[in-house]
Amino acid sequence: MDSAAEALARWAHELVPDAEDLGLAQRSLVDTLAVTLAARDDDLVRISAGLPDAARWAAVGHVLDFDDLHMESTAHISVVCVPATLAAGGDARAYLAGAGVMARIGMALGWSHYASGWHATCTAGAPAAAVCAAVALGLSREQIATAMALAVPAAGGVQRAFGSSGKSLQVGFAADAGVRAARLAAAGATADPTAVDAWLRLVGGDPERIDVNGPAVPGGLAIKMFPCCYALQRPISALREQLPAPITPAEVTGIEVRTPACAVQPLIHHRPNTGLQGKFSMEYAVATALLDPHPGFGSFTDRAVNRPEAQRLLKLVKVTETPGGDWLLAGQVAITATLADGTRHDVALQFPPGSPGRPPSEQDMTAKIADCGEDVPALLSDVDWHRAAELLAEHLPGEVVHDQEKEPA
Repeated sequence: MDSAAEALARWAHELVPDAEDLGLAQRSLVDTLAVTLAARDDDLVRISAGLPDAARWAAVGHVLDFDDLHMESTAHISVVCVPATLAAGGDARAYLAGAGVMARIGMALGWSHYASGWHATCTAGAPAAAVCAAVALGLSREQIATAMALAVPAAGGVQRAFGSSGKSLQVGFAADAGVRAARLAAAGATADPTAVDAWLRLVGGDPERIDVNGPAVPGGLAIKMFPCCYALQRPISALREQLPAPITPAEVTGIEVRTPACAVQPLIHHRPNTGLQGKFSMEYAVATALLDPHPGFGSFTDRAVNRPEAQRLLKLVKVTETPGGDWLLAGQVAITATLADGTRHDVALQFPPGSPGRPPSEQDMTAKIADCGEDVPALLSDVDWHRAAELLAEHLPGEVVHDQEKEPA
């Protein structure tokens, strides 16, 4: 029997995308470029300037937490696979090969892997990035499997990094490690493909769960409508869609959130005081949904999180968790807002807009791209995979970093 790496390498090498696969790839390219360009002024651009292209582009693309998500694996697929593909000169087929491998590895890792505190975007991402780059470089099936095995040492990342620049940087490290592994395989490096199976078992996965049937990316990808953790898309949407208007935030005296425990797994910040922490806070998600007409980039700044009324509201939030569930959209979120006069407003939701159960409309995508920068719609109007690499190189130029010469003894 083939090892997991060999089975996935064969699938990736033989992949012939259909029209639906190619449509998903183009949407993923545009969405990833848009959210990356939206972060052009973020301090992480300066911080990451000395990193290789794949690492820098992936880190900046993830820092706003506005990129897509594969629900079944709880992994941000495109922010790893698009930069890795572009850095290696690849196209839609290379992206789909890596994205499909990332989805399947993530599913083999399972919810227990994510619930243990691993960042599946990085663990599944490093070998997937190796596939993107290997297919882009035209490597053989055997070399693709070798590249995946060479990426295993970098297949890490933990949720404790959430709310800091470490989250986006570790995503960048995974993308870069995959590109590096593919180039080493192309140069003749050897590795045992069964290392991937061994690694999967060590981090709680099951190689026998690898299934190469179905579309390139099984289950499709969820598109975010708000620039924050996917676990916050549902409560924000519930409040915005279902609360009666007008409701004055100052009148709110109590807020109860009832949710499956699995749906708040990544929400580790309960008293946030920075914009990055606010992106991983159920309490702040409720506050911004009540305060802001559309929780966008301006809602997730340090200043916005520290607004006195936001801090008052988030301290009112009581979260009640029910056990069970094995993905971020298990069950539903139910929220009760109580006003000073005793009035209670109840909302509940399972699928937020942009999820596979409520796919984004063309108007949703147009609005999101426009939110990412005044010039972004024009920049991306006819972008293809070749032009995309040029665009990122132009707008996110890196720095050449030289080792300092040692002083003579």
